[in-house]
This record gives sequence, C-alpha cells and structure tokens, in this order.
Amino acid sequence: MDDADRHPGVGLIDGGAPDPASDIEASQPDDGETEETLVEEASAIIDDARNYAEAEIAFQKTRAKLAGRLVGASAGLVIVALILLHIALLALAVGLVIALEPIVTIWGAIGIVVGGMLLITGLLGWMALKRAQKLSALFSSSEKIEDQ
Repeated sequence: MDDADRHPGVGLIDGGAPDPASDIEASQPDDGETEETLVEEASAIIDDARNYAEAEIAFQKTRAKLAGRLVGASAGLVIVALILLHIALLALAVGLVIALEPIVTIWGAIGIVVGGMLLITGLLGWMALKRAQKLSALFSSSEKIEDQ
C-alpha cells in the first residue's frame, strides 16, 4: 500500500499517473519553517553544550577542592607521624645508653649508640645513592638512544 492508496487523488497527474514531485513537496515543510527549526535546534545544541561545560567545570572545581583538603590532611598526618617517630628514636637511643651504661661506662654506651646510629645512617645513605645512580642511568641511556 503506497501513499496514493492511502490518500486518493493526491500526487496524481492528469490521467491518474503519480506525480513524484508532489510526494516531495507534501512531506517537506516551508523553507521558512525549516530555517527556524534548524536555528532553534542549533541554539538548543549550543545551550546544551554551554550547560554541560559549566557543569563539568563546577564538578572539576569541587573535585580539586576535595583533593586539596585530602592532601592537606594527609600531609598533616605524615608530619605528626614523623615527629612521633623522631621522639621514639630519641627514646630508643636514651634507653640503649641507659641499658649499656652498667656494662660499659656511660661514655662507652654513648659511643656505641651514636656509632650504631651513624652506621645505620651511612648504610641508608649508601642505599639511596645506589638507587639514585640507577635512576640516573635509566635517563642517561634513553638520551643516548634518542641522540643516535
């Protein structure tokens, strides 16, 4: 069933032959209406894009504020933890000096504790230096490859 069957007499030329142009003309609105509709649609799309951009910016600002607060709180907690660790190491050093004092004199106990701490500090520094050298080698080898 085509349009001619549904709408008798529409789209027929003189002897009853279908007129293809009438189907096209009947289905299309006036040019003025089309232009207004396109302008309205384009305006709506632009408004939607603007609203989306504003919402995305507001979301990212809120997200950045939350991240900033979390970083600040985390940094504060790390600082407090480091202070407490420092106090604990001082207490350990004092406790070791007090514990070693009866075995070796007070100066011997102080020398053992300070020497042990300096030895541990030197070992940690040496390990950090080796890792820094490995890191430096990673970047220097990539630069040599890029130069060639």
